[in-house]
Amino acid sequence: MNPPTARSQDGRPSWYEIRLQGRLDPRWATWFDGMTLTAGSDGTTLLRGPVVDQTALHGLLQRLRDVGLPLVAVTRVQPGPRENGPTPPRSRAPENPDSGD
Repeated sequence: MNPPTARSQDGRPSWYEIRLQGRLDPRWATWFDGMTLTAGSDGTTLLRGPVVDQTALHGLLQRLRDVGLPLVAVTRVQPGPRENGPTPPRSRAPENPDSGD
């Protein structure tokens, strides 16, 4: 039997957004494996970040339960461009030795 996974097809961790009713201070981010915490204007808190597998997701949800804020939604999302990892370096045009640079 294969272990449960939350990885995407390219082998990277899947990204999740988890919305809670109530506010969490950003200092809680370390307790939630470095996920980003964003306060919503509607009184909710959004946690966003990578989750390596289903076991880690369940552990994260248990920690959220222990905080005592009601869970509103758990959504698997695509990472943004900055969250996909390092961008391959762009090729640079060779410097012109005659330009005086």
